[in-house]
Amino acid sequence: METKANVFSNSDITVTYNPCACIHADHCANELSSVFQSSVIPWINLEAASTKKIIKQIKKCPSGALQFHVNKEVA
Repeated sequence: METKANVFSNSDITVTYNPCACIHADHCANELSSVFQSSVIPWINLEAASTKKIIKQIKKCPSGALQFHVNKEVA
């Protein structure tokens, strides 16, 4: 069964999550739980931390299931 990636945006970035690629290492939820919350929907809250912190955490995703692109330049 194919699952489409989830897309989350704010004015700074757009984050995509591909559940089929996720290895559930839980780095995102353990290290930035204010943004990545597995117990609520939507599970990614881009308003809960600075864009720089979110990008830093996404870059730690071991499977690449979390990706981002910048909507505008981050100061």
